[in-house]
Amino acid sequence: MILYLDTSALVKLYVAEDYSDIVQAAAKAADSLVSSALAYVEAHAAFARLRHEGLLSGPQHELARQRFREDWRDMRRVETGDSLLERAVELTEAFALRAYDSVHLAAADYLSRATNETLVFACHNAALNKAAKVLGMSLLERPVQ
Repeated sequence: MILYLDTSALVKLYVAEDYSDIVQAAAKAADSLVSSALAYVEAHAAFARLRHEGLLSGPQHELARQRFREDWRDMRRVETGDSLLERAVELTEAFALRAYDSVHLAAADYLSRATNETLVFACHNAALNKAAKVLGMSLLERPVQ
């Protein structure tokens, strides 16, 4: 099983947040972890925001960044070439998504079409999950609130 992680899910591997346990369990069960190349910058931005908001201490921030960078080397990435960006534009218009959300969706959509493996889309954004489901992707399930 391929686990595609958008940045909201990816950060949960390094920072204790709601549903971190679900993402971590799915990551352990997956054959491979994949994200868009842009998640590298987005994850660092998320760690910095959490540090500035006082939700991560200095040492927690450094540990999250260090663990992420170590794991990033082994994580599969979907690069953001012109065709992927064009697909992201189409998806933005179809689903009224934010820019980077549409890039993640385009990357996962590309990957789901390019492989015969089961792909599970991990995201904690209702609009993005809804769009992924419309495109036929399996979603990482989380408890209903």
